Formats: sequence, structure tokens, C-alpha cells
Amino acid sequence: MIPVVVGGDIGAYALIRAFYEYSGVRGVVVAKVHTRVFAHTKLAEVRVADVDTADALVAALLEVARDKAGQRLVLLSNADWYVEAIINARGVLEEFYEIPMCSAAAFARVSSKSAFHEDCDALGIPVPRQVAVDVAVAKPEHDDALLASLTYPVIGKPSSSAEYYYVDFPGKRKIHHLDSRDQVDTLLGALRGAGYRGTFLLQEFIPGDETQMRSLTAYRDSRGVVTLMCTGRVLLEEHTPGTLGIPAAILTEPYADAMDAMAAYLERVDYRGFANADYKRDERTGRHVFFEVNPRIGRNNYYVTAAGANVARFVEADLDSRDIEPMRVMAQVLYSVVPIALLRRYLLDRALRKRVMAAARRSVARPLLAPGDRSPRRIATVLALTANYWRKYRAFYPRPTATGN
Repeated sequence: MIPVVVGGDIGAYALIRAFYEYSGVRGVVVAKVHTRVFAHTKLAEVRVADVDTADALVAALLEVARDKAGQRLVLLSNADWYVEAIINARGVLEEFYEIPMCSAAAFARVSSKSAFHEDCDALGIPVPRQVAVDVAVAKPEHDDALLASLTYPVIGKPSSSAEYYYVDFPGKRKIHHLDSRDQVDTLLGALRGAGYRGTFLLQEFIPGDETQMRSLTAYRDSRGVVTLMCTGRVLLEEHTPGTLGIPAAILTEPYADAMDAMAAYLERVDYRGFANADYKRDERTGRHVFFEVNPRIGRNNYYVTAAGANVARFVEADLDSRDIEPMRVMAQVLYSVVPIALLRRYLLDRALRKRVMAAARRSVARPLLAPGDRSPRRIATVLALTANYWRKYRAFYPRPTATGN
């Protein structure tokens, strides 16, 4: 089974690495450019293509299939917009690929953060209060009626990440921290000026820094069995505009309530494949508040494999219709893409810092440093990428704060 992964980031490499460590098979990555993440790699063949255009992406995938004729190919991605394009072209691609992804209907429901709130409300899963703004309606009275109930600060983000991906404007961020109505108005104006016509969400800010954030990775197979659950505590997030909010370090820990909530949600929407949830512990109540579920595996998926649950194993079992014991990961592993000295500096809680440093002394799971992929040039590139985080944090988040802003 050869993994063909669309995307050139850390998450794509982590998927390729998982399959290589599971079965010794080199994968194929299809990306817009040959990224430094895949520089000098032995684990994958890199194909450069116009993956941001759906027709061109499909054409590139068909070319890979022709070149690999007669071999068993499994198609994966860890980005919403690529998953959407693949699902929409499933009728063409399934002749050549096995595609362990959800249906178009499930994708639409899961990727809509508005629909996600409706489903969570029905299941009794805690979610933040939010206002959904129809950006296509450019009327002050429309905004006034909706925004009057907001208490600041709020978090601003698109209802659909796939739609938002294709929009560009000055100051664009993955998520926006907004402290006033003026900031909200400015952002909505920028969205309208850029041609965004989707729904934009303004959510209640749940108190606490980013160490209160959590990550959950799940896999639900074609029979409706949730075969994999792994949760972790976020220790540090990335802070550049394009990656804001993406975990940079995670300590795996089991959270049974979050796993139960995720299982119920995936059942409700009849989901298949990998899913990734972002949620946060509310310091006021001690409850986990869910923000969203992404209809694909996360960028930091290697924390799951490193904790003893190689993600390739669950894909293979599903595609082979083979019974596999459902797994809820209990092991504790420290996953990090940043230098440990940098991570330590941002941990304000002494008890947590002590636990993390103890885990670091045992080992650190670094997704880009695969044992079978350590040529001198490869190692030099990965070390340079890791060291570059000092510059990024100095520029965008020079000191830790109580809110992570």
C-alpha cells in the first residue's frame, strides 16, 4: 500500500513517515512546491503540481496513478481544501486510488463550524457562544443587530477553512484575536473587499493561555467503528499569521470525556476517516469546550504515531476490512517541532514545566527526524528549520502571556 499524500507541510511528511515505519514503503507527495520539509528525503518521491486548482490537482493525481499502474495506492491529505477537492473528484479518482475519507455530505457538515455548533448542542457537548456573520450581506444594520451581543475579546475565524484558503487580504490570519467592535468592523470590511462571501464566526474567548488547549485525533472506519482516539495537551502554539493557533508542542494525555464526545459526534454525522478536534479546558468550569472538528488528520499527527498508535495501521485495517482492536492511547509522549529550550521559556506553570522537562529527558518526538531519513544534508536542513523558530517567536510572540496573544 503506497501512500500518496497531497500537501508539503509537516503533517504530510508525518503521514509519509508513518507508512514508511509501518511497512517500509516509500510514498509519493504531491505539492505546489518542493518544500524544505521534504528536502533530501529518502522516504518519498516529490511531485510538484498546481495543487491549488482542483482540475490540475486531479490531473496530477491521475498522472501519479498512471506511473504507478498495478500498485495499490491510498490517497490522503491533511488540508481541508485538498480533501474537499479529492472528495469532489472521487468518482474519477476511485478507479485508481483507495480513498479513506468521508462523504461529500459529511465533509460539508463537519467543515461548517456553524453546523458543528448545532450538532454539539444536540449532543450536549460544550461549545463557546458565537455570532455567525453572513459576509455577503454588506449592510451596517445587519452587523449591528448581530454584533450588539458580543463581549470582548472575541475570536474571529471562517466557518469553512476550505473557502477561506482561497481569499487573500492584508493582515489575514488563520484566526483573529479581536479586542473591540472597531477591530471587528475593520476585519469584516477587509473580508468583503477581498471577495469572501462565506460565513465568518465571532466566538467567545475561553480564558486561559494556550496550555489549556487540547488536540484530539480520531479514526472511524467504514463499518462505523471508531478504531483510534488520541488526545494531547497543547504546550505551545505557532504565532506567525499563517499558522496562528497550530500546535508546536503537545504532551499526549488521555481525556476520556473528550474521546466520548468525539465518538458521539462522529456517529451523529456518519463520518469516515481521520478527524482532528480542537478544544480547550475552561478554567471557570473545568469542562472541555470544543471549537471545531476538522474533516482530516491534523498537521501534528505524528504525536499519535509517536505515542504507539501508528496511523497507517488504522488505515490499512479499514481498507482491508480487517478487525482491529479499537485503541484509546494512554502513553505519555512529548511531541515538539520547536527547540526544547524555547518551549521551556513559554511554560509559565511551574508544575507543568517540570513534567514537560521530565518527559523531554526521556525522549522528544520530532516529526521531521525519521531514523531512516538522516543523511547529513537532511539533518542539517531539519536543524535549521528547528532553530528558525527562535526568530519566529522573537518576531511574533516575544514573551509568553496569560492569554497567548
